[in-house]
Amino acid sequence: MALSNALQPWVWAAAAVLLAVGTYWSLFVAPADYQQGETVRIMFIHVPAAWTAVMVYSFMALASAVALIWRHPLADVAAKVAAPIGACFTFLALVTGSLWGKPMWGAWWVWDARLTSVLVLFLLYLAYMAIWRAIDEPHKAGRIAAILALAGFINVPIIKFSVEWWNTLHQPASVLRFGAPTVDPSMLWPLLIMALGYTVLFAALQTTAMRGEILKRRIRAMRIAQLES
Repeated sequence: MALSNALQPWVWAAAAVLLAVGTYWSLFVAPADYQQGETVRIMFIHVPAAWTAVMVYSFMALASAVALIWRHPLADVAAKVAAPIGACFTFLALVTGSLWGKPMWGAWWVWDARLTSVLVLFLLYLAYMAIWRAIDEPHKAGRIAAILALAGFINVPIIKFSVEWWNTLHQPASVLRFGAPTVDPSMLWPLLIMALGYTVLFAALQTTAMRGEILKRRIRAMRIAQLES
């Protein structure tokens, strides 16, 4: 709690600066695409949101593994509070992807392998949160939710390699790929800054949510102790 209290102002400030710089660069400095025109600017929101959604789920699965194996209470807290944050990033990726897909593909949604696997990721987040809400006993809820998180991690490599394993409308990887990125530096740099800003924003939201969850559990423990006394 003391460490997070000291770091929080700096993390929030770093997130604000990175997102402000990235947004300005994306909207006013980066050029329009020669094929997509101004529509390409959705990329600077959509792609970092999708990256962050997958990253947060990976973090949640890792924290769940630590909670199951070593029963570290902070790991359990970290996994629980990461789910709503990851769900928000996934929802943002789905919405912006739909907005981008309409002018590019002529449809708001297609059952493309990449889109479908990201939708499954969103449903996994919702299922994880539903378990915590449905089961009152925290230890039991944590164990069941952790098992779901680890089982659902199989979807992460499916999201990553779906454009290579299946014939899809979604374009293949152009940044996180073997060899040099295929994105022009004038677009690549604001994209990377936005991705870093989203990552730092997640760190800020995560530490804030963890502090709230720890306080909630302390209050619950105090109430149980009062009832038993």
